[in-house]
Amino acid sequence: MKVNYIMWDLCNFISSNFPAKTNQLLSRDSYDNNRNQVKKERGDVKEYFESIKRRDPAARNIIQIILLYPGVQAVFWYRIAHFLYIHHLKFIAELMMFIVRCCLNIEIHPAAQIGKRLFIDHGTGVVIGATSIIGDDVTMYHGVTLGGVGRGDVTGKRHPTVESNVTIGTGAKILGNITLGKGCIIGANAVVLKDVPPSKTSVGVPSIVKK
Repeated sequence: MKVNYIMWDLCNFISSNFPAKTNQLLSRDSYDNNRNQVKKERGDVKEYFESIKRRDPAARNIIQIILLYPGVQAVFWYRIAHFLYIHHLKFIAELMMFIVRCCLNIEIHPAAQIGKRLFIDHGTGVVIGATSIIGDDVTMYHGVTLGGVGRGDVTGKRHPTVESNVTIGTGAKILGNITLGKGCIIGANAVVLKDVPPSKTSVGVPSIVKK
């Protein structure tokens, strides 16, 4: 609970500089009225670490994961930045993720929509674009890009949608407004330009779906 109040104090500091946008959102009464939600989120955090231990045999305990896993650190800061971004503090959110990119070599746009228990293993070189949508329990390895194709509508959805329980291998490039279906597997260094059906495996450059 102390951590949650520290985060409240941080946000309250921000609100003192941007009162018109954040006073209502960050009042102490509003925080206290959501104590049950905080308890639920604490359970979600515990489940997140347990899911990492299931997916990574090298993960021994929570302290190790928090301190030594840059992908976990990047997702933590993304959650805060995303909150700020959707509440119209876009510059602060983007600045925060810029610092994360410089420190961790992981780039996540704060506008991206990311579900529960995303695990970025190793992390180096991962890029997640602004209109990316990621479901629950997705695993991705270092060098993965969820990017655009540099043409067409630049104001609408231009990055991939990754449904739940997808695994994306090292160095894979998922480009454009395409969908990776639930439970599919993307091979290492694949370049995916088309939708991948649920529970299928896609490999190669450009990738093909294995039957």
